[in-house]
Amino acid sequence: MKFFKHLAAFGFFLVLVSCFGFTKKEEIKINSKYTPSQDTEVAYFASGCFWCVEAIFESVKGVEEAVSGYAGGNTKNPTYQSIGTGKTGHAETVAVYYNPKIVNFKTLVKVFFGSHNPTTVNGQHPDYGTQYRSIAFYKTEVEKQIVQNAIKKLNEEVYEGKIVTEVRKIETFYKAEDYHQDFEKRNPNQGYVRAVSVPRLNRFKKKFPELLKVEKH
Repeated sequence: MKFFKHLAAFGFFLVLVSCFGFTKKEEIKINSKYTPSQDTEVAYFASGCFWCVEAIFESVKGVEEAVSGYAGGNTKNPTYQSIGTGKTGHAETVAVYYNPKIVNFKTLVKVFFGSHNPTTVNGQHPDYGTQYRSIAFYKTEVEKQIVQNAIKKLNEEVYEGKIVTEVRKIETFYKAEDYHQDFEKRNPNQGYVRAVSVPRLNRFKKKFPELLKVEKH
């Protein structure tokens, strides 16, 4: 009996601290006032739960907006529920809208590699599955070279050749459901946010204080 009680408690804990454990369905209109300027550029990164990734990039100077979504697979019009099966080929991805006069793509790549473990296959603790794999997307050959140079340097100096990050051209980005946007900011007391997302954001802030916006995230 005790075994089943512990098993049930463990299952509840996994739901509590799992990016996929959230089942809220109501649509919340957000980001409607944001309009990219003529100079705004966009970059795409996947490195685990998009709630965490979005919050990290939004804390960086020069980033105007970060939008959670799905990319990297072939399934058309994926949803949160469908990508959760791990069968769509897509990963939880964040589109980062930035002002290149303030922050460049190379720095965003630095943020990407500096805010997750790129040696973990298909996941970032506590989330595992192909939908949580590490991907650095590029739009141009110049961006591709920047990512590859970063990987080469980190493999030589830090990770001993163990980086598993995919480097692939962005094809289609599907915006996630509205209730996922700005999730951490709107749900500071949610279990996963408190246990995983906020600590991950704080570790990033401590590591790269020079990259942070002046205002509080």
